[in-house]
Amino acid sequence: MSSKQIARKCKWSLDFNTNKSSDLPAPPAYNPTVLINQTEVVKDQRLIFKRSWDLALGPLKQIPMNAFIMYMSGNSISIFPIMMIGMMLIRPIKAMFSTQVTSKMANGAQGTGQKLIYFLGNLCNVAIALYKCHSMGLLPTHASDWLAFIEPQIRIEYYGGGISFI
Repeated sequence: MSSKQIARKCKWSLDFNTNKSSDLPAPPAYNPTVLINQTEVVKDQRLIFKRSWDLALGPLKQIPMNAFIMYMSGNSISIFPIMMIGMMLIRPIKAMFSTQVTSKMANGAQGTGQKLIYFLGNLCNVAIALYKCHSMGLLPTHASDWLAFIEPQIRIEYYGGGISFI
């Protein structure tokens, strides 16, 4: 059967192979310039400005989550806390060295402020990781860590995990 016979048979079927151009008037409230305005919205500077500030504030938004993860990892020296601290140090340091690549969108009057906020946020994340290293005793902060003839710090108290030593 040809397509004309099918079209005659079913009035509801559409034949997309034929080109029929009709000069129908536009429906009410139709504005053909709306499509042109949508392309301008994509290029709107306000959206670029907002996106660049979101990018700059990203490391600051990660601080509470990273602090909670460092708290939950504990102070024992095992593989999980060491991996967490390693990633906590490596990611912000890499981000600080790639500030120019990350902030390509941050051009204009606010560009230097956005770069500064981005850098300070990553610096805060590094500070949290270094504090965790210090609390675990991984940083050499005492003279006995550097010099062999100085006595190490004397522990004030000992504990033994709920076992009575009496």
